[in-house]
Amino acid sequence: MKAFRNVRGSFDAVLDSEPVLARDESGKPLTRLGSDGTPQPVTLHRNPRRPEWPSAEFIVGNPPFIGGKDLRARLGDAYTEALWAAHPHMNESADFVMFWWDRAAELLTRKGTVLRRFGFVTTNSISQVFQRRVMERHLKAKRPVSLVAAIPDHPWTKATRDAAAVRIAMTVVEAGTRDGVLREVIQEEGLDTDQPTVELDERVGTINSDLTVGVDLSATKPLRANEGLSSRGMSLHGAGFIVTPEKATSLGLGRRSGLERHIRPYRNGRDLTARPRGVMVIDLFGLSAEEVRSRFPEVYQHVLTTVKPEREKQFVKSPTKDAEAYVRLWWAFGKPRQELRPALEGLPRYVVTVETMRHRVFQFLDASILPDNKLVAVATDDALHLGVLSSRIHVTWAVRAGGWLGVGNDSVYVKSRCFDPFPFPLTTPAKVERIRRAGEALDAHRKERRTLHPEVSLTDAYNVLAKLQAGTTVASLNEADRAILEAALVLVLRELHDDLDAAVADAYGWPANLTEDDILARLVALNKARAADELRGVVHWLRPGFQVPRLGAPAKGTGEQVEADLVVADGAAGKPGFPLDDMAQTAVVMAALMGAAGPLDATTIASGFRKTRRLEERVGSVLAALSRLGFVTTTDGGRSYALRRAA
Repeated sequence: MKAFRNVRGSFDAVLDSEPVLARDESGKPLTRLGSDGTPQPVTLHRNPRRPEWPSAEFIVGNPPFIGGKDLRARLGDAYTEALWAAHPHMNESADFVMFWWDRAAELLTRKGTVLRRFGFVTTNSISQVFQRRVMERHLKAKRPVSLVAAIPDHPWTKATRDAAAVRIAMTVVEAGTRDGVLREVIQEEGLDTDQPTVELDERVGTINSDLTVGVDLSATKPLRANEGLSSRGMSLHGAGFIVTPEKATSLGLGRRSGLERHIRPYRNGRDLTARPRGVMVIDLFGLSAEEVRSRFPEVYQHVLTTVKPEREKQFVKSPTKDAEAYVRLWWAFGKPRQELRPALEGLPRYVVTVETMRHRVFQFLDASILPDNKLVAVATDDALHLGVLSSRIHVTWAVRAGGWLGVGNDSVYVKSRCFDPFPFPLTTPAKVERIRRAGEALDAHRKERRTLHPEVSLTDAYNVLAKLQAGTTVASLNEADRAILEAALVLVLRELHDDLDAAVADAYGWPANLTEDDILARLVALNKARAADELRGVVHWLRPGFQVPRLGAPAKGTGEQVEADLVVADGAAGKPGFPLDDMAQTAVVMAALMGAAGPLDATTIASGFRKTRRLEERVGSVLAALSRLGFVTTTDGGRSYALRRAA
């Protein structure tokens, strides 16, 4: 050991300021209720700024595990606001650790720095959208950094009673552009012992901001075709809004005219994946307090006594602008989702998925049901859309785009990354009907089995399905799983999914047995092609009847709006147009080669797109360029090409 005399004590690594006690006009220190309910002095942070870090060649850290949404509750309003003021370029939803990550990356690329590498242990939420944005800014900067080693999801051992119930990620970063080593957990045992076993698989390549190697989904763009249809459900900000059917009756349901529009069935994630609670919710959106009091006095008094005091208490504890608005509009939901309501209006049903869940499942909900904040709703009653969203192609995309979260390592459906950029297939009426039939059959089967066997949850059924898909035989299932298999008819469920997957793959014109990397590569290429179409004014709307009147203004740079939907004439075979820009052309040609069993020529690749003048020539030019760069090889003098495979 050698003493470098650069160790500091009592050092805040992310905030430097001059803290002072806040005082009232008489000079008396101000207090605020703390998390334990006792008065705490209010501290102000003057001149907030980022502190200088000691000069070092390597930085290694394990910062506190505090999620972005928990910063105020854990650190206090004054500290949190000072932290944001000292780091104005950081998004306010970023986890606490990302302030360390961002500063280390900035130091790594600073001129004259001695820093050679940094590495942090974080929660596995680092791969989620708000954390990715921090990493992407540095990975794609003019002076970039690269992830040279990463483990995206690792158990936190030893998992004793006092240990943190988290799963962690590890990232190591160097300056410049370079490949990295990604290690993924494929087996773990004995986590609660002194000798846990964790087996890792290793891949080498460019590590993306979502801690994957391979296709980079962060380059995809939201599509206008999907705009205005998806949103998270209602965020109540008041438990008093939730009532039992019996309580709803006592509040006037069935007796007060019009109240049936304002007390409705309510579902959250657990209601859909386990056993429904059967609760209802008071939804007073669109009404003033005076209207509620005059039309529904019982409801008014109930919300006045159960919701308003809770919001006032929260405002005293944390007087943010949101908290102030919640008190001012105390009878209404905190986030009533004004943007979603018009899209749901008039639909008999709509599609939902649970934001965070082990198995990515989509299902129809009756229009009478109001969705909770932890549900992501898609405003469509068309089984075509349910079928595509439920297919292996979309689920593969959603799991990769949304990532994984928490000790349960559950997938997260982030609307802006999973739904908005996703390119739905352009296909023929016959293929649309095939998907619709498969989607309806899947949804009906699950609902029937849940009705007959409410003790078997959706999660139970899909846990057994996952085991079967992984190769477990029916005979080797344990007794509990066999009971679930029989009650949920899981073998039928598997066949229904297989039928749906085949129908959706056929609608895209792709083989049904593509690898996950091949699926992602093709979807990224298709997203780029659709984005290019939309720049020219061609938008393939999901619900043109709803979207065009509201969103169908001319695209930027075009003089007209060409309306299109997902159904095309049979003769067109659902073929997309060949992209206009060079990057997108390269992407779609690479995707075609990646999914092929052998070499392809320009004619074959061009046949997958709508025919235009000189299309084969343009495809041939892309192939020739890829050959010069060494990405593809040819064994017949340039007539056909295949991807160059690593040894």
